[in-house]
Amino acid sequence: MKKNKKKSSHKISVILMGLGIVLGLAFVLYPFFSQLYYDYSFNSEVDNFQQELKAIDPPELKKENVKKAEAYNEALEPNLRWIDPYSEKEREEGVEIYAEMLQVREKIGVLNFSKLNLILPIYAGTNENILQKGVGHLEGTSLPVGGKNTHSVLTAHRGLPEARLFTDLDQVEIGDIFSAETMAGELFYEVDQIQVVEPTQTDTVKIVEGEDYLTLLTCTPYMINSHRLLVRGKRIPTPPKEVVEKIKVEQEKDFMYYLNMYGHYFLIIIITFLLVFVVLVLQKKKMGKSSI
Repeated sequence: MKKNKKKSSHKISVILMGLGIVLGLAFVLYPFFSQLYYDYSFNSEVDNFQQELKAIDPPELKKENVKKAEAYNEALEPNLRWIDPYSEKEREEGVEIYAEMLQVREKIGVLNFSKLNLILPIYAGTNENILQKGVGHLEGTSLPVGGKNTHSVLTAHRGLPEARLFTDLDQVEIGDIFSAETMAGELFYEVDQIQVVEPTQTDTVKIVEGEDYLTLLTCTPYMINSHRLLVRGKRIPTPPKEVVEKIKVEQEKDFMYYLNMYGHYFLIIIITFLLVFVVLVLQKKKMGKSSI
């Protein structure tokens, strides 16, 4: 009778321990599985956008849309004070098209940053729904189609447990290269300025006459978010083919990428199972001794 009670209490303790381990692992590993899910989601969105670009027919429609984006950029201050090649009608059409994109939160491009292993969809607007699932284009700044007198600003969260997004933006250095792929093609930028500013300091993202800039913006310090980290890139010619190919290879998320990025989670799993194994062996020995 006593043996049966001991066995049943042992089973209950094992079940409770198992449940505790499962719940503990689920809590600890939630960011890991969430980030894997978001990685898959981002890749799907990027693939969809690239397929949609290829499917645009006729090809002239792509050029027409780029022209409307350029007209929208010309409608921004202080561009109107400079030479404006677009008519009032074209500018109005550009603004209307962008307004439509804001309503449907349409994808407008892809951000590639090989150093950070980032390949993220770019959406029109910066509301919370967009910033939870990718990079937002800051309304009122130039659309990322390039050209003189433009300054696009792309923003994303950092420190989210479920998605990395711009978490590692503070690792960027002067001279790093990133790109924005839109209907205008893939445009490359070299980081020429990194700043931490107050949220109210907007001069740093203004249009500079004759320049083509793209700034990546996120909150800083990590988890405090009292300031803004601005990583500005200056447009450069498309790098040689072999350099672009190297960048693309570096962006491939192979086993080593996941090991480097999430190795601590694998370590937690291994240590947990080792501890469980040791506890079970010790309990079995204890049960064996008590039954003698």
